[in-house]
Amino acid sequence: MSVLWVLIGFSILVAGSFLFLFIWAVRNGQYDDRYTPSIRILFEDEKKKSKINSNVINNEEGTIDNGNANNQVQ
Repeated sequence: MSVLWVLIGFSILVAGSFLFLFIWAVRNGQYDDRYTPSIRILFEDEKKKSKINSNVINNEEGTIDNGNANNQVQ
């Protein structure tokens, strides 16, 4: 029965620390950016652009890009 009180005390300590860290993060501006997440999907990543451009260049040169640049169309 005494183990139950230890576990309750420990869980209250952990919950209190999570609450403290959440309040600290909110006060330091961790959740202030409300605009960027809503428009992030509208912009293309640089990795995707460079991969698309490399596929176009490889296809113009007559190569097939399956992840290996050594494949040639014959």
